Amino acid sequence: MRRVESLTQLAGPVVLLVLVGLVGSFMDHPRALEFTNALVSAGIVAALYVFVGNSGVLSFGQIGFVIVGAYAAGEMTVPADAKLSVLPKVFSPIRDHTIGNAESLLLAAGIGAIYALLVGIPLMRLSGLAAGIATFAVLGITHNIVRNWEQIGPGPLTLSTVPETTDLWQATLGAVAVVGLAFLYQRSRLGRQLRAAREDPAAARAAGIDIHRQRLWAFTLSGALSAFSGGLFVHYQGTINVEDVYLQLTFLSLAMLVVGGVGSLWGAVVGALLVSGLNSFLIDGENGQVGLINDLLGRSLWHGSALVGVAAVMLVILLVRPSGITGGKEFRLPGGPYRRRRLAAPTSPAPTP
Repeated sequence: MRRVESLTQLAGPVVLLVLVGLVGSFMDHPRALEFTNALVSAGIVAALYVFVGNSGVLSFGQIGFVIVGAYAAGEMTVPADAKLSVLPKVFSPIRDHTIGNAESLLLAAGIGAIYALLVGIPLMRLSGLAAGIATFAVLGITHNIVRNWEQIGPGPLTLSTVPETTDLWQATLGAVAVVGLAFLYQRSRLGRQLRAAREDPAAARAAGIDIHRQRLWAFTLSGALSAFSGGLFVHYQGTINVEDVYLQLTFLSLAMLVVGGVGSLWGAVVGALLVSGLNSFLIDGENGQVGLINDLLGRSLWHGSALVGVAAVMLVILLVRPSGITGGKEFRLPGGPYRRRRLAAPTSPAPTP
């Protein structure tokens, strides 16, 4: 029964992602791009969930790993004849070598894992507000290094001529791969120990669980998956500026996780797809592409309405359902054979005369 329940919990988010990919394949090109963006966002949020959801520690730094993965995958796949003009000052190993799409995603994941491990060794000893501030500092440091160190990238300029290889199907497969690894981790011994430490740190320490080590494992895996998703992102965009993967993406990713439900992988996927769809709809309204909005207001939405709308939805969710749309629970089929049933209270034997 437990194996059936586990497979069902994994099948829920995977089937939803595949359905989004299938529906997107029937859309025209502009709408298909929005579906692709939603799938890439699902990968980023699932990677964020690996650490935040399992540890209970709020982290703003995961988008820093997205930055690292995006630039690593993007720079190493720029055609060799274009690197002299696009990346004139980078170190020679970056300038003189070009790799394929699949290799770039694996490279991004590896660099993200190493970076997260090095950063996490001191940071994972922190908890609460201190941990959140420290991870935000990591995001700021990463942003400024990439923006100003022209030996590793284009600096403040836009990285262009990146092959646009993340189509609808690669985005679907990439998101499914991230969700699958996230699920395997949370069902593993390491994941169960970290969730136990999240629920009761004192009892976890008494049981011999090294909380620092367990958080570090999750932080490293989250960094690898975030960087992998960053590779999908840059190959979807084709161009990237460091500001594209900074505060706005950080806010959106956290909003997606909160709206769906921080405590479950199912919530991460649902929240990512719903908020991504809402954000795309509001951006279309800003650009005057939604007839209903234009008719009601007599004009397009004001610039910045998308972020305000997403923030308002997150606020409503936090007030009405603090645990998110899914209640922080994994996907379950209603009335399944593995449904938990209440045990009847034992009846006391009848008194003997």
